[in-house]
Amino acid sequence: MTHKQPEPAATKLTLTVVIPCYNEVATIEPVLRRVESVGLADEIIIVDDGSTDGTRDILKRIEAENHPHLRIIYHERNQGKGAAVITGFKAATSEVLLIQDADFEYDPREYPILLKPIQEGIATVVYGSRFLGGPRKAMNFWNMVANRILTFVTNILYNAILSDMETCYKVFRAEVVKNMKLNARGFEFEPEVTAKVLKQGIRVYEVPISYNGREWHEGKKIKWTDAPIALWTLLKYRFVD
Repeated sequence: MTHKQPEPAATKLTLTVVIPCYNEVATIEPVLRRVESVGLADEIIIVDDGSTDGTRDILKRIEAENHPHLRIIYHERNQGKGAAVITGFKAATSEVLLIQDADFEYDPREYPILLKPIQEGIATVVYGSRFLGGPRKAMNFWNMVANRILTFVTNILYNAILSDMETCYKVFRAEVVKNMKLNARGFEFEPEVTAKVLKQGIRVYEVPISYNGREWHEGKKIKWTDAPIALWTLLKYRFVD
């Protein structure tokens, strides 16, 4: 008789969700509600990166409401997604840090899937991959090509087998990134943090997620010009700290 091996016991760890936000007047409040409705975040940190479209007015109103686990930090000027994430990481107090975009592309209801490998002690870094068979809205072809190229280069340079380096859904045990020197200010945050995680000898655990990519007219911000910057970032941190 074959005996099924018991699953590793999950450990309850405190969770901070970091939400970098720039000009998301239409989505920031619904996204916050979605994160809160999952009921897993011990701390939610929204970092407004110098919004000018009315997002700050919404955030000020939210601050006046009853959101006991919420903190909002304001950058005086726009510095980039990486700068906002780094600010959130520095302010976070939990054992696990999860990055959530301030739009509808990623679904907070998938937090349990993302957190499980860390809670079970089999990973310290988890990425949610859009290319492991989860349901997804068809993304722009050239965005997909750029993502695949950057992921392929990551795997070659850092001896990895990632399927989605550029994913927003990145989850870390806090000790992995709290003291990590991160220089990125824009979208090059994704390759920089990945490079520095892999250079520590940490193997990233990937889980499948859904993806509902938005169109340019809906506010998508990453541009084709970010791809060569990401490529240079991968090359640079292969050889320097």
